[in-house]
Amino acid sequence: MTDIINLKDSSEKDSPEKDSSKKNSANSPAQIVPLTGSKLALGTIALSLATFMNVLDTSIANVSLPTIAGDLGVSPNQVTWVITSFAVANAISIPLTGWLTMRVGGVKLFTWSVLLFVLASLMCGFAPSIETLILFRVIQGAVAGPMIPLSQSLLLSSYPTSKAGTALAMWSLTTLIAPIMGPLLGGYITDNISWPWIFYINIPIGIGAAWATWVIYRKRETPIRKLPVDFVGLALLVTWVGTMQVALDKGKELDWFASPLITGLSLIALVGFVLFLIWELTDKHPVVDLRLFKRRNFTIGVITLSLGYGIFFGNVVLLPLWLQEYMGFTATWAGLVTAPVGILAIVFSPIVGKNIQRVDPRLLASVAFFVFAIVFWMRSNFTTQTDVQALLIPTVIQGIAMAFFFIPLVSLTLSGLRPDQIPAASGLSNFVRITAGAFGTSIATTVWDNRATFHHSQLIEHISVYNDQATDALNKMTQAGLTMEQAKTQINMMINQQAFTFSADDIFYVSSIICIGLIGIVWLARPAKVAASAGSSAAQ
Repeated sequence: MTDIINLKDSSEKDSPEKDSSKKNSANSPAQIVPLTGSKLALGTIALSLATFMNVLDTSIANVSLPTIAGDLGVSPNQVTWVITSFAVANAISIPLTGWLTMRVGGVKLFTWSVLLFVLASLMCGFAPSIETLILFRVIQGAVAGPMIPLSQSLLLSSYPTSKAGTALAMWSLTTLIAPIMGPLLGGYITDNISWPWIFYINIPIGIGAAWATWVIYRKRETPIRKLPVDFVGLALLVTWVGTMQVALDKGKELDWFASPLITGLSLIALVGFVLFLIWELTDKHPVVDLRLFKRRNFTIGVITLSLGYGIFFGNVVLLPLWLQEYMGFTATWAGLVTAPVGILAIVFSPIVGKNIQRVDPRLLASVAFFVFAIVFWMRSNFTTQTDVQALLIPTVIQGIAMAFFFIPLVSLTLSGLRPDQIPAASGLSNFVRITAGAFGTSIATTVWDNRATFHHSQLIEHISVYNDQATDALNKMTQAGLTMEQAKTQINMMINQQAFTFSADDIFYVSSIICIGLIGIVWLARPAKVAASAGSSAAQ
């Protein structure tokens, strides 16, 4: 997430504009005193709840996708847009956080972001079709962009500098607990109430957080300045990311480049990306500062962080889909199997954060990728007979990888940067990471379907009148009362189950290999010591 701790200071140096309001000028960061007593407690709770709500919505829908697909009459591949549309819109809006903060004010922007998030959540629950649901998820992701970085900066301004680490630790717990609660709440609500309520639960949380934030922080507004915005760069960013995502999501359905639509979208994405690079590298006030990629540590950090997150997030979406569609799990049980991923993450994250200045971040990141590789290798051995205990073991172990993943890689990414460069660097790295997560989801589900088709064709070759086992199975089914057509349908369903399980195993296995490769890449960096607060505060 974007770290904007130093944003106001750096902008004052760079911008020739004066404050638009003396009132806001008076509230400079140096003059804002920490909160105390009940205001501090209530402010911490309100900001943490808003963060919790935001992060929760990245995972709560995962176990509900099959139910949403059934209710809205779409395929599993189409319904993954519910996840990817939110992630892409969220990623695109993050680079605008700093500019919007200067134009509107941090407190106002945060409050309005939370309220608009609540409204978008309400509309998601009301959505009568997949198209409208995706539209409102795009809106929800776009307005959510400023929420996490601003909740972080407002929280830090509430505590004295000596207790900044404590504040960040408390804040980080919400980002670790939310992924645990997401699958559990999503599964329970989907099975026992109805899927729209996975969005409706945001309403009381959001309204309460917005009200408390406004009451406590409205007199602590950040300075407002009129800064230029790179509208051309923003338009190109939306164009190439949006068209690329649509091409990835619709590719399988439309037979990829055999479709003029997919070909056209891919060309638009390619041209948009090239123009985006040229424009951002030459514009005086780019929306994304691509010059940061000249730095070795930043480039290596972004590559490893984004690829690792893309693999992780793609597998996070794939696992509950496989469990529900081909293993007979309910949404609740799929949530119970995927939720424990955060348990060990909560245990180990404070330890990693405490030692990040004393241990080489490349070593810590290598631990993360090694554990990820073990987890994915364990999952690559799943079969249609795998029980719940065998499913849970790699999920629990994965929590260790998560703890060693974010903080060291963000520390490495920001290593050697000046304080005034950290906001832009953190925003850019998070944009790439979240976009990679959305792309990873689309690629994982597409490859899953393609490999299942391949395995199905191989398995079906053994079903013929010349195969004694196949003939015996058909005879037993017909003797049990099934017609020949019903027996063939039953066998085809069994073959499908095997094919999609083999396909999931393929993806898990390749993910394991990629994680091993990322260990080698991360050691190409040359980390320098960075402020602990910079590394830890941007970790999520």
